[in-house]
Amino acid sequence: MQEFYREKLPREKVFRDPIHGQIIVDNQIILDLINTPEFQRLRRIKQLGTSSFTFHGAEHSRFGHCLGVYEITREMCNYFQRNYPQQVPGDGLWDDSERPVALCAALLHDLGHGPYSHTFEHIFATNHEQITRQLITSPETNINKILRRVSPDFPHQVASVIDHSYHNQQVIQMISSQVDADRMDYLQRDSYYTGTNYGKFDLDRVLHVMRPVKNGIAFEISGMHAVEDYIISRLQMYLQVYFHPVSRAMEVILDHLLMRAKYIYEHPSDFEPEFTPHMLMPFFNHRFTLDDYLALDDGVLTTYFNHWTHSRDDILSDLANRFLSRRPFKSAIYDQDSAKFLPQLRDLIQTAGFDSRYYTAVNDSFKLPYDTYNPKASKPQTQIELLQPNGDFVELSQVSTLVASVSGREAGDQRFFFPKEMLEKHQDIEIFEPIYEKFQSYIKNNHIVDPEK
Repeated sequence: MQEFYREKLPREKVFRDPIHGQIIVDNQIILDLINTPEFQRLRRIKQLGTSSFTFHGAEHSRFGHCLGVYEITREMCNYFQRNYPQQVPGDGLWDDSERPVALCAALLHDLGHGPYSHTFEHIFATNHEQITRQLITSPETNINKILRRVSPDFPHQVASVIDHSYHNQQVIQMISSQVDADRMDYLQRDSYYTGTNYGKFDLDRVLHVMRPVKNGIAFEISGMHAVEDYIISRLQMYLQVYFHPVSRAMEVILDHLLMRAKYIYEHPSDFEPEFTPHMLMPFFNHRFTLDDYLALDDGVLTTYFNHWTHSRDDILSDLANRFLSRRPFKSAIYDQDSAKFLPQLRDLIQTAGFDSRYYTAVNDSFKLPYDTYNPKASKPQTQIELLQPNGDFVELSQVSTLVASVSGREAGDQRFFFPKEMLEKHQDIEIFEPIYEKFQSYIKNNHIVDPEK
């Protein structure tokens, strides 16, 4: 790692940031990574996707978030080195030779996100974590060439942090755990840009009660309440912002818009598209390269959506117009008992003239606010361990009644999405009037809650 330290900048670079005030870069490797085309692309990828249709300030990018995660990780490294430096190998304290891999992994952790990433992944079967690792380890990328200046195997070390196989659990938990730099930045950043207070917590206090231990990272028990506040803030952000029904409704429209476009371009004998979306064709054809992927951003998709508003295909045109003009679907909450009525609702929507494949959807959005460690889980979570004055560890929910009350309990809802027109009177289409009335009676009488009315 000595090559990393040899590239120390003669004067540190400062990025002004609304969350952290200043983001400090004092190393040429980090600065060169930021200046690569692969990393600069993140300026053109919104952090919150369709949430800007609900919270108009949520226009921030993954570029800013990645810088923020880097800055929090840098502060962790500084604090650990100042207060808990390794005395002898294997003592469980902080080995500052891990700083380069921690900082680079923090900076690059979201490098592989695509436009409207989760929706895009669903339609085109991509995986942003896998693409992140490819961008880091593929010799043809600028990112890889810069990382190899540290050492030939350094790119693979950075990638192993992201896939959780790196040998040092402290570094992994800095980037990915129940209290990590990634979550701490996006909660604060998303709260700021959405204009909400839900994600705010005492970041400085949380950072200053963290400490390295042999199997990862723990927290001083004196800082328990700061960690509690973080857990509850995260729960509130999911319920009030990330799971907002309008954002989810716009995501459903986006999902179905891309699904319809994919279907049209996969069936050229049945449809004659007005133009060829060359930058999306590798994804429609299931043969894309890293260069194809890097060429995409939110603006590219938006340009195609504008073209599709004039499509001869009525469904593609309508969905593109609904998305660009912010005409979200309505939604209703359903439960296990009322789910049996969803087929009848779909039939009514189909009868009213809407193709139910593209104009209905179900969406389950649930989140565990905090989860105790379960080694049998598909993705077991690391526990939040508190260090007591006598040197013993205790798991957070064992001493926090607040965290215990939400631990292991999913929060969220199940929603059925449908065209808003189904709740409106259409006096000019009298033949459909009974259909609309019947649909609305199902909503009102069968425990399907429409909280937006």
